[in-house]
Amino acid sequence: MSSPFALGEALAGREQVALLRRRTATDGRDGARLVVDGRDYLNFSGNDYLGLAHHPAIKAAFKEGIDRHGAGAGASPLVTGYSRAHQQLEETLADWLGLEAVLLFNCGFSANQAVLKALLGKEHLLWQDRLNHASLQEMGSQLPCTMKRFGHNDMAQLAAQLEPGRGLIVSEGVFSMDGDQGPWRELGQLAARSGNWLMIDDAHGLGVLGAEGRGTLAAQGVDPARVHIQMGTFGKALGVAGAFVGGSRELVEYLVNFARPYVYSTHMPAAQACAVSKSIELVRAADPARAHLGQIVARFRQGARQLGWRLGESDTPIQPLLVGESEAALGLSARLREQGLWVSAIRPPTVPQGKARLRITLCASHQAQDIDRLLEALGEAGSHD
Repeated sequence: MSSPFALGEALAGREQVALLRRRTATDGRDGARLVVDGRDYLNFSGNDYLGLAHHPAIKAAFKEGIDRHGAGAGASPLVTGYSRAHQQLEETLADWLGLEAVLLFNCGFSANQAVLKALLGKEHLLWQDRLNHASLQEMGSQLPCTMKRFGHNDMAQLAAQLEPGRGLIVSEGVFSMDGDQGPWRELGQLAARSGNWLMIDDAHGLGVLGAEGRGTLAAQGVDPARVHIQMGTFGKALGVAGAFVGGSRELVEYLVNFARPYVYSTHMPAAQACAVSKSIELVRAADPARAHLGQIVARFRQGARQLGWRLGESDTPIQPLLVGESEAALGLSARLREQGLWVSAIRPPTVPQGKARLRITLCASHQAQDIDRLLEALGEAGSHD
């Protein structure tokens, strides 16, 4: 019997152009290391930027939370799934980041889409950086509002597009595939002058940048009150899982009533909220780890440039090593893997055509000798101009 969906053809088409994706099951991981099929690898493809995912205090908080609250929330937050642990985490986040109120979500993808769908109608405009995350781009293209995309960090183009008081400007704190930062002082000025709202997706800046890990806005000296909506995640530098949206109390109350992914989803487990609260405590005290992270980022960049490799303009733990074609990126990734280094190739459609890369991510668990081992392997692989 024939299928109404050409699944096989679509998969074969991707395989022909080296774009087919496959998963790899890992057997264990601990900070900067990974075990696959019984072999140990140095891991340069994670987002556990501070090496907290295996921190004993966070694991203990998770276990204590399970003992007290059980393994799951048992309901959506507006029924019985909202516990004291969730409330305490929201209050902790608001205090840490200088926000009036915070709302928890199961993941960043859901949080981003919930905000855009709840706020934007056909009478609104949405302005997005061309390199925003897929969750933002996808939802923007599906809404009845008019979406306009501006060139990456191109404030002149954004200024020319803006119309007074018509909607929402969205950009990222740290861009997930390029590692560079959005210009948040300029974005704040444009939003204020035009009377439009401003939203930051700081998934990759939270915990990594700024005093006490408060994120991109803190690192750039931007008052959080100038950014109407903040989104951040707990599965990267904080080492757990989940996400939040923060802003005014009125915004949070509105989302509680109109954000369908929040209203109709089972809440994150209370034990998870306990673990995140402990993680925030550790992140706030992790300035030495952030300083170490900055040192190994500088060490890698200097060494890679001396070897002739092209890097993106990033001073964050996300270091894109630009290769160009998908086949070349896959080949380089495979050669590094043979030497015990796990570095994933990133290909279209995640990045534009002709801009395949190795997305090298560094974490505070990496030591200088780990960086030197990676550089030695890249030197043996040969530069790509």
